[in-house]
Amino acid sequence: MTAVDERGVAEFFAGFEPPEGLEVELLRGEIVMTASPDLVHNMIVEDVLDQIPRRRWSRLQTQDVDIIDEASEPVPDLVVLARDALPGSGRLLPSGLLKLVVEVVSKTSVIRDYTIKRSTYAAGKVPAYLVVDPIMAHCVLFTLPAGAGEDAEYQAQLTVKFGDPLSLETLGLDLDTSEFGTFTGVKPHRYP
Repeated sequence: MTAVDERGVAEFFAGFEPPEGLEVELLRGEIVMTASPDLVHNMIVEDVLDQIPRRRWSRLQTQDVDIIDEASEPVPDLVVLARDALPGSGRLLPSGLLKLVVEVVSKTSVIRDYTIKRSTYAAGKVPAYLVVDPIMAHCVLFTLPAGAGEDAEYQAQLTVKFGDPLSLETLGLDLDTSEFGTFTGVKPHRYP
């Protein structure tokens, strides 16, 4: 896709109104629509949100993120940034302001969460990307972003099983994963 094509898609996306019940993201020039999330998914997001102190951090659900130099406007399940870094208004939150992005894997988002979004957030220099995976009952924390564009990648990866604490150094806290639910009857995958 050329830069002109990507700008056209980005312009179209800015005015696009999705049908009710669908979530929409722009990922590397492609418009991705998915059904609203499962209850297990939403409860995990709430469990993570509840553990991040509001007095110190702004915790925003389904906030559009602007990845500089990418035709991408992902909508993570949760973003965390310092309270004093929050802009006054706007639909797009610059990725450079973020301290942590959280995606909870759904039955249909496995590949996107572990590959496309991982590279996209690394390209946006988001310092920590947390994938919470209720299919495999583990969390994967990616840190130390490096590179640009589709070659961007996180240099460090830590996997923790549900039930074990996860140190989120970027926020100065340990995440309790013991209450995270899992999907039943879903085929395991091979990621990360």
